[in-house]
Amino acid sequence: MLPDAAALLSDAALARLRARLLDAGYSLDAVMERLGEQGRSGLGRNSTLPARDALDGRLGPWSAPAGRLVDAAKSVDAAHRVAASRPADATDVVRAAVVAEAADAGVLDGSDAQASLIRLWVLQDAVPRARLRRALGSALDDLEAAGLLVGSEGGLRASVVVRPYGAEASASTPASAGWICHDPLPNLDGRSDPPAPNHVLGVSPASTTLAQLTIRRPVGRALDLGTGCGVQTLHLAAHAGRVVATDLNPRALSLARLTLGLSGVDADLRLGSLYEPVAGEQFDLIVSNPPFVIAPPAGAKLTYREGSLPGDELVRRVVVDGAARLAPDGTMQVLCNWAILAGQSIEERLAGWIAPTGCDALVLQRERLDPYEYVEMWLSDAGLDRTPEHPRRYRAWLDYLAGLGIEGIGLGWISVRNAGRARPDVRVEEWPFDVVQPVGEAFAAQHRAVDLAARDDAALLATRWRTRPGVVQETLGRPGAADPEHLVLRQSYGLARAVEVDTALAALVGACDGELTASEIVGALAHLLEVDAAALADDITPRLRALVADGYLDC
Repeated sequence: MLPDAAALLSDAALARLRARLLDAGYSLDAVMERLGEQGRSGLGRNSTLPARDALDGRLGPWSAPAGRLVDAAKSVDAAHRVAASRPADATDVVRAAVVAEAADAGVLDGSDAQASLIRLWVLQDAVPRARLRRALGSALDDLEAAGLLVGSEGGLRASVVVRPYGAEASASTPASAGWICHDPLPNLDGRSDPPAPNHVLGVSPASTTLAQLTIRRPVGRALDLGTGCGVQTLHLAAHAGRVVATDLNPRALSLARLTLGLSGVDADLRLGSLYEPVAGEQFDLIVSNPPFVIAPPAGAKLTYREGSLPGDELVRRVVVDGAARLAPDGTMQVLCNWAILAGQSIEERLAGWIAPTGCDALVLQRERLDPYEYVEMWLSDAGLDRTPEHPRRYRAWLDYLAGLGIEGIGLGWISVRNAGRARPDVRVEEWPFDVVQPVGEAFAAQHRAVDLAARDDAALLATRWRTRPGVVQETLGRPGAADPEHLVLRQSYGLARAVEVDTALAALVGACDGELTASEIVGALAHLLEVDAAALADDITPRLRALVADGYLDC
């Protein structure tokens, strides 16, 4: 088992390893190109066979050449272009040279440096020492000394996975690239190896979702609560002046240290539970994918997903205590789940957590599971769905949930903002609909929308509104009918909200181009519709406010 071995890699060792990874073309874009669409898709299903076929050239000749082979292939094309003016065998001569060079580099048989590293860390194979020596050079000795590579039948096997990672640039942050270090996947190719209690996940759907819903704006201080292998910290470092990353699991911090050091990212790593390591500190941004799984207190636990508090108390503390640590106008994004109790709506329950903090919040329940679905999902995640222990654990878990009065579990997103308003805006919605990722910008826009919608009626009507780009109108009705049966305004961005409107409100939104005030537009509409302007204003104003709050209009 790896102790704090990752910390034993010195700065010089990290630099040597980083250089060898780059020389081998072991970057995200290069590896994804090498594996091709089928290989990438297979890995998404935890199947390595399509990727193996790509490395072995079975998905097509020269399906994913790398390095020198790419340049050599261009030479073949050039030879074809000049073949008419050269001896008949010129192209064959060039092609032979290309093949010889490719074979010498090991590309054709999948033994080149890039393929060796893919086999070692992506496919989790044992790789002959000689091949790894060619790929890693002296960095091989560093990895062995730290216990990150261990002897195995067939060569050396990785005790810790190093996988390339990257994030696209956004409107406010640059692109980032590096490597993620985590424990080997326990379920590749149909294996069902229960992970150890201190198992450290790599890039999971949950971590990807959290990265997508985080607001990417420049901030001073950011906190990654429960950092795991350091995925969120890599993202935060691109737009935060300082990042503090915490975790209860020493092994997680060890691997996060390796992730960040190898990727050239500086962060303050601290060991401890919840907010204990940052007592008395405030942050402009907090992100967290905490161990939110509601599980029985007895039995083995996986640190990355299960805490020691009853029910969803851990999630409540993450949200409530995090709100108290937000600097003015600071925000927090949390990916989590919560208990749905008999006789209590999710609005009542979650607003009851957040409203006393004085912070604004938007809570979106993306999915609701019944206890059976919930337990089955997490038993499978733990690799217990085909074991003799499964029936006993299943029943005990169901009994635990029933004893807490839990009739369902909500999975979703919580965004909190320390807006400093006397009457905080707390919204709790069921939102199982498709969204446009990354959705973090939608949360940022929501903050502005809530501020704008807080204006009084007079100010609301005196504003020169603009319809946001991406708002479209859908007209539904019988073909040939004089009037539509339904008018719908739909957003093509963020949460992709849609709302049904009447003719007057649709006309108002259509006329909002920043030139006229809402009051002037209402007056013109009253004249066209031959209705009283004051009555129309009274009718439209609350609905106008709702459209502003939902982000259809801006100014």
